[in-house]
Amino acid sequence: AGLLEEVSFLSTARAGHWTALGSPARIGGMELTGKNLIGGRESGVGEATLRGVNPVDGRELQTSFYEASEVEVEEAMTLAAEAAKQMRTYPAEKLAGLCEAIAAKLEEHKVALLDRCGAECAYPEARLNGEFGRTVGQLRQFAAVAREGAWMEAKIDHADPDRQPLPKPDVRSMRRPIGPIVVFGASNFPLALSCAGGDTASALAASCPVVVKGHPSHPGTCEIAGRAIVEAVEECGFPAGTFSLLQGASNDLGKMLVEHEATAAVGFTGSLRGGRALFDLAAARETPIPVYAEMGSFNPQFVFAGKLEAEPEAFAEALFGSMTMGNGQFCTNPGLVFMPQGDGTEKFLAKYRELIEATPGSAMLNAGIQAAFESGVDTVAKLDGVEIVRGEVSGDGCQVGLALVTLSQGTFEANRDAFEEEIFGPSTVVVICPDETGYAMLAEGFPGQLASSIHGTPADFEGAGELMEVLSEYAGRLLVNGFPTGIEICHAMHHGGLYPAATSAQFTSIGLSSIARWGRPVSYQSAPDSLLPDALKEGNPLGIPRLVDGKLS
Repeated sequence: AGLLEEVSFLSTARAGHWTALGSPARIGGMELTGKNLIGGRESGVGEATLRGVNPVDGRELQTSFYEASEVEVEEAMTLAAEAAKQMRTYPAEKLAGLCEAIAAKLEEHKVALLDRCGAECAYPEARLNGEFGRTVGQLRQFAAVAREGAWMEAKIDHADPDRQPLPKPDVRSMRRPIGPIVVFGASNFPLALSCAGGDTASALAASCPVVVKGHPSHPGTCEIAGRAIVEAVEECGFPAGTFSLLQGASNDLGKMLVEHEATAAVGFTGSLRGGRALFDLAAARETPIPVYAEMGSFNPQFVFAGKLEAEPEAFAEALFGSMTMGNGQFCTNPGLVFMPQGDGTEKFLAKYRELIEATPGSAMLNAGIQAAFESGVDTVAKLDGVEIVRGEVSGDGCQVGLALVTLSQGTFEANRDAFEEEIFGPSTVVVICPDETGYAMLAEGFPGQLASSIHGTPADFEGAGELMEVLSEYAGRLLVNGFPTGIEICHAMHHGGLYPAATSAQFTSIGLSSIARWGRPVSYQSAPDSLLPDALKEGNPLGIPRLVDGKLS
C-alpha cells in the first residue's frame, strides 16, 4: 500500500518539543563529521563553513559542514560515471536488494536521524515519524518496481517477411538507465524528498548512480541518511560511485554539478527561481540534459454552495488542517480558494477566522523562507479591497503567524497577477464570487499547477463538467472533495503540471512512475537473441510484463 505524504501538523505538540535535541556532535551512536561522502569515503577539502540552525530559536547546532569543492565534485561525478557502466548490467534483484538494504539501514539509524532532523527543521514528532515511514516505505516500493520490471516498457514487434508491399523487420525496445543523476534535496521534506528520498530511490532502482547535493537547512540529517546509504552500498557489493553526498550552501556547487559532463539528468524539488536556474544551466550545456524540477503552485480550490450549506464549519476545519500541514510549507498547500456568496460562506469564514486567531504560529524552515512568506503576505495585504486576519507569533527564530486573506472576485480579477504568485507558508486566500457559474471562466488562463480541487455535493457536480475540463488543462492532479496535501505513493500518482509547476508535465516527481525519468528508450532492430538485453529476449528470461505484437504478455 502507498503511504500518505503527511500526518497533520496540528496533531501533536508544536515544534518546541525538539528544541533541545540534536545538538551534540554525536547522536544516537553516530558521530557527525561534517565531511562530504564521496564513493564511500569522507572528504573535507574545502572550508567548514556551514552549520545547521534550529529555526525555533535561531541557535546554531554543533558540527560544521564542509562546503564541497570543485575537486570533490569532479571525484564524485567521475566515480558515478564509472559506477554507471557496472550498474546498468545488474539484475533487478540486485537493485531491489540495495533499495531494501537502504531502508533497513535507515531504520537502524532512526533515532539519530529523527533526533537531528527535529532539531534542524523544527518538525514535531508525528510529522517526523510520518515522513520517515514514507521514506522507508517508498524505498521498498521501488524495490518491488525494480523486480516487477514493467517500468522498462519492454516492447516486441515480431518480423513479418511476407508483409506487402515491404517486409516488416523485427523491432524491440525498452528503457535503459541514462547514467549518473544529480539530486537536489528539498528544504521542506528533509527525509522523503532529500538524501534518501524518492528521487534517490527511483534512480537507484533504475540502475542509475546518484550524487546528492544536500540541502543547507538540514546538513546533519543529510549526513546521517547518507551514511546509511553508504553502508548499504558497501554491504550489497555495489561500486563506490553508486552514491555520493556533497554538502554546501553556495550556488556554485549546484552549477558545477549540473554542468559536469558526467551528469545525465537532474532531480529537483524547490522554488521556481531555483528550478528555473538549474533548467537554464542544463539547457546551456554543450550537451543539454533534462532537469526534472517540481517548483510549487498555489493549487486553486473551487467550492460549491451545497458543500458550504451542508457543513461550513467542518469544511473550515478540514481546509485549515490542510493549510497548516508542515506550517504551510508544502508545494501542495491549497493556497487560493474560490467560494460563492451566501450564508454558508459567511459561517465558513467566521470559523476560519476563529481558527487562525486561536492558533499560534510556528517556525518556518529557515530565515529565507520566513522572509519570503512575510513579503508575500504583505504584498497582497496592501492591495485595495483586501481584508487580512493574522495569527499571533508565539516565539523568536523563524516563526510566523498564520494568515487569512479575503477579497471579492472583482478585486481578484483586477490584481490577478499578484494572487497567482505562490505564498509559500501558512496562508489562505479566499475569493468571494457572486455565484459558481463563473468558476470555469476564472480558471481559464491559470499558469501550470500541481493540483486543483472541487468541493461539493453530488448535485453540485452535475454542472461541474466544464470546470473539471478546464482544470485538466493546467493541473497535474485533480481532486474531488479532497485537498492536495497528502500524496499517495502509487503507480497512478502524477505529481507535476504545466510550467511553472514543473519543467516537464509529462513526468511525475512523486509516485512509482517517477522511475521513468531515469530511463531512455532504445530500439533494437533485427538483432539476434544473443545480442539483445534479457528484457527483450524471446524467451523472456526475466519474466517481466511486455507488449508483444501489440498485446500485453
